[in-house]
Amino acid sequence: MSSRVTSRSSRTSLLRTRAAVLAAGLGASVVLGAGVAVAADATAASSAASAVQAQAAAQAKAAQAAKSAAAAKAKAASAKKAAAAAKKAAAKKAAAKKVASWVRPVAKYTLSASFAQSGSMWQSTHSGQDFAVASGTNVVAAHGGTVVKAGGNGAGDGSAYGNAIVIKHGNGTYSQYAHLSRIDVKVGQVVTTGQHIALSGNTGNSSGPHLHFEIRTTANYGSAIDPVSFLRAKGLSL
Repeated sequence: MSSRVTSRSSRTSLLRTRAAVLAAGLGASVVLGAGVAVAADATAASSAASAVQAQAAAQAKAAQAAKSAAAAKAKAASAKKAAAAAKKAAAKKAAAKKVASWVRPVAKYTLSASFAQSGSMWQSTHSGQDFAVASGTNVVAAHGGTVVKAGGNGAGDGSAYGNAIVIKHGNGTYSQYAHLSRIDVKVGQVVTTGQHIALSGNTGNSSGPHLHFEIRTTANYGSAIDPVSFLRAKGLSL
């Protein structure tokens, strides 16, 4: 009787042991599965974070590139504007220099008899441009050069001119100033552009006080060209 009881008790203990082992194994599986799931979630979260960081870096890089491009464009526009301003200033300076190289022989005047005008006052046609001014008006050299004629009787060109001056310029042209009341330079004297040379008057064949002005290709009468066109070509307005 006691042997059966012992055997049955042993079997019961064995079953309980197996059940415990089985339960322990099952618990371990559950724990292991939970760990794997947690690891998978952590990996996914890490991947998502990396993607966000990569996207943010790409956006920052694109923004920096756009900023650099805008700065380069602004710099190019500024350089272009500066170049245009420099070009304009250079052109203005060149124009001023061109104008300053020749000046009007008198400052305030009224244009009267013009070049090649016909009339009884002249042997053929008028050889210069008349500037109507009061006697005693300051007369200046229209351009720098050397005085080659100065005196009465048109300085050798005829009594019709009255007191006259002829200046030779470095560009192969000559300027003549006639009907003067006073001559303040002498032959051989070097004068500069705008320098005082005489006072206007009414000497010679003149119907009223004025300055007779010529541009010539030689020092002598008969080689005159249109002085107004010449001076305008030098940048002067008359």
